[in-house]
Amino acid sequence: MINIGIVDDHQLFLKSLALLISGIPNCTIVVEALNGKDLGEKLQAKKIIPDILLVDVNMPVMDGPATAKYMQQKYPGVKLVALSMKDDDTTILKMLREGCCAYLLKDIHPDELEKAILEIDKKGYYNADAGNINFRRLLMHAKTEEELALTEREKNFLQLASSDLTYKEIADKMFISERTVDGYRDTLFKKLSVQSRVGMVLEAVRRNLVVI
Repeated sequence: MINIGIVDDHQLFLKSLALLISGIPNCTIVVEALNGKDLGEKLQAKKIIPDILLVDVNMPVMDGPATAKYMQQKYPGVKLVALSMKDDDTTILKMLREGCCAYLLKDIHPDELEKAILEIDKKGYYNADAGNINFRRLLMHAKTEEELALTEREKNFLQLASSDLTYKEIADKMFISERTVDGYRDTLFKKLSVQSRVGMVLEAVRRNLVVI
């Protein structure tokens, strides 16, 4: 059985998501909370700790990043998943740095939600950007190690892209033009078979290419 917790300040969404997840085989909701403070109080009173915790990014009292940081310190074995209404690179990257192993948009299809939960439980992470189209994985296996190898400059860019720096700030830090940064980004998107900055960072973390 996979024990799951949800933290979200919108009660209608919270209850609807809990009902949806309860319908997934071998999944059960063990805690629901409206913010990080509420979660902390409920976990202290409960004997069952969730295996996976879905964490809303924007919440009053104690928001997503603060909640993720708290969970990493108090319950490091819990797999944290960021929830967001917007595909906001800066915010999501911050959530990843605080310990989240995946991020999900709130308009996610129920089938993908089920896939994500099962994969997170089994592998410890989920990157829809790299894995939602099967042929990408086939293409990855077909590539040679030489094609996938990263140059030192690409590694440097990848590490900086895993921070909350903008692409312009990365260009300034690397003493290169924004056009060159765009080139590094596009090259790494192809090498890692992803389509977004967040997907790139998640894949880089999975391959132990960067530390965040």
